[in-house]
Amino acid sequence: MGHHSFVDIRDLVDSVLELTVVGSFSRVGSAVRRRVFDWDQPRLGVLTGKTALVTGPTSGLGRQVTGELAGLGARVVLVGRSSERLTTVRDELIARHGGDRFPVVVADMGSLASVEAATREILATESRLDVLIDNAGAIFPERTIGPDGIESTFATLVVGPFALVGGVLPLLRSTGGARVIAVTSGGQYAQPLDVDDLEFRRGVYNGTRAYARAKRAQVSLIREWARRLGHTGIRFDSMHPGWAATPGLNEALPVFAKAMGPLLRTPAEGTDTLVWLASTPAR
Repeated sequence: MGHHSFVDIRDLVDSVLELTVVGSFSRVGSAVRRRVFDWDQPRLGVLTGKTALVTGPTSGLGRQVTGELAGLGARVVLVGRSSERLTTVRDELIARHGGDRFPVVVADMGSLASVEAATREILATESRLDVLIDNAGAIFPERTIGPDGIESTFATLVVGPFALVGGVLPLLRSTGGARVIAVTSGGQYAQPLDVDDLEFRRGVYNGTRAYARAKRAQVSLIREWARRLGHTGIRFDSMHPGWAATPGLNEALPVFAKAMGPLLRTPAEGTDTLVWLASTPAR
């Protein structure tokens, strides 16, 4: 009886935080939940011998989680647009963690040809893929069309990642117990998934809303991946980091970032769930 009461109290605290939104998404939620649920840090070396792939690893949450996974022993495939920035991250990781286990793969997630080339490279060079983290994102202030004739937000956040996951499926299947994790945004709760207007053709375009809509589509696809391929042993999850202090947030929503100030989560607080998902065996 006492155990059940304790579980109920924890769930109640979690539900109250979620209802307040600010309490849930800010660093308050992270701190309270860590205390209430008694979260443990991942065991050192838990990812030794395993391979993770991170898109958008050169700044913000992507850079943070890349360092965390490297610290847990993983080989981390760095996928991003800029060869120079990727090389800088790789060199920093080698200097900090030792060992050249951070291969660079240049890819623009908004271009199908680029994603397909990256996929071929990954399949040719990697023998396993335990974790794929779909993290890369962008907010376009004006509606733009990508190289494939697709609106750039939807192309970068939805179409490109879908092609990447589909392309490396053979590697995920053969690894056993692999995980695909999509880093989404709390903003997706405020936007519907309009399947008749996925590319924001109707109405006045708004970059922040387009981003939130694309994230809603991303989460829906993760559910569909799980429904169709859950039986293969691959686990598909999505998570959102709450409101974390990152260069992306400062650039996209400077007024909001300034107003929230110290309530914003640190990058480490924003990626704690992501690291937990990546380092916990799929089940």
